[in-house]
Amino acid sequence: VLLQASGGGLVQAGGSLRLACVASGLIFSTHGMGWFRQAPGEVREFVAAITWSGGLTYYQDSVKGRFTIRRDNAKNTVYLEMNSLKPEDTAVYYCARQAETLGAGSMDPKVYDFWGQGTQVTVSS
Repeated sequence: VLLQASGGGLVQAGGSLRLACVASGLIFSTHGMGWFRQAPGEVREFVAAITWSGGLTYYQDSVKGRFTIRRDNAKNTVYLEMNSLKPEDTAVYYCARQAETLGAGSMDPKVYDFWGQGTQVTVSS
């Protein structure tokens, strides 16, 4: 069972990155997915979530209008497109699968059962 996140890196403020999370060894298409992030010394926080069908998305207020979560169920992949990046977006970004089948998407990390290893995003000022 694996959620493999990639796409992180170092970018200047105002730049863009696209994160990808590929699922293998688990059922992907009937589960909501989420992205969370954790900065040094901080608790892990919700960033974005998407329902199993991709029909609904949810965002933390600070990333609304800048980040977009998408999924491709044929490729078992969820993406996080990040634009207009700010230094405060610097963190390790984690993807996760919601435990509930056909779930509505959630900001609560406790309802996610599988987590990726994280990918570092660093935004310089």
